[in-house]
Amino acid sequence: MARLLFGLGVAAVIFTIYAVADCAFFDRMRIRGLRRGWWIVIILFVPIIGGLLWFIVGRGRAGRIGSSRGGTVAPDDDVEFLRQLRSDAEQDERIRRMEQELAELDADEPRNPTTPGTGGRSSGTSGAAGSANGASGAASGDGFDTGDTLGTERKHPDAPDAPGEAGPSGRPNG
Repeated sequence: MARLLFGLGVAAVIFTIYAVADCAFFDRMRIRGLRRGWWIVIILFVPIIGGLLWFIVGRGRAGRIGSSRGGTVAPDDDVEFLRQLRSDAEQDERIRRMEQELAELDADEPRNPTTPGTGGRSSGTSGAAGSANGASGAASGDGFDTGDTLGTERKHPDAPDAPGEAGPSGRPNG
């Protein structure tokens, strides 16, 4: 008989410890009836009945829909939803400003490209037009010639120097 009472006492202590731990770590929004602290007091001072009351009454079910505290929240009351809207609006504004800056940069670009480091002037001519003009200008030397003074003769920076040479793709220029 003593062994049975000792076994029941150990089981009651284990059940009480489990009930207190469950109550302490349970989601606050799902606790019913009393506050968490009062449930722990009841579990400790009324060992078996307090634990049973906790599991039957105090511990809310996970699938409850429409409860007053943990149910659906209106969008204007949902802080996370409002924060997401604010960040979306900020991102849209940032994109609009960047598009406007790009449009301004596109409008400011001159029609004739210039060689870097020449202060906005064209670096000269290349090919037959350059040799015909003599001292009027020279090629920049880096393979990027901006054309004659009218802007009609252009050479791409990666194009071969003479017809028939292999370009960057490896195929002959013809």
